[in-house]
Amino acid sequence: MNKETYALITFKSTNFALLGEEIFKENSFVFKTIPTPRDVSTSCGLSLLFFVDDIDKVKKLISEGNLNIDSMYIYSKSSEGSFAEKIL
Repeated sequence: MNKETYALITFKSTNFALLGEEIFKENSFVFKTIPTPRDVSTSCGLSLLFFVDDIDKVKKLISEGNLNIDSMYIYSKSSEGSFAEKIL
């Protein structure tokens, strides 16, 4: 079983997701914009997937009010399916 683990941020609106993309670019994060997995949220259709190692940096942006999110998850994918654990 090959398991991949990432951090995932969901947003309350597409506008916040697009602003999040810009903030991630400005801060040189490696990320991917993906459709929000339906097993995670039915809110905005876009989420940002990024490396777990960057969680503390992203939390700092959130606490400073620079990033408006709905939730943050640890998101794991494997051949057996996906699993999301809400962390914020």
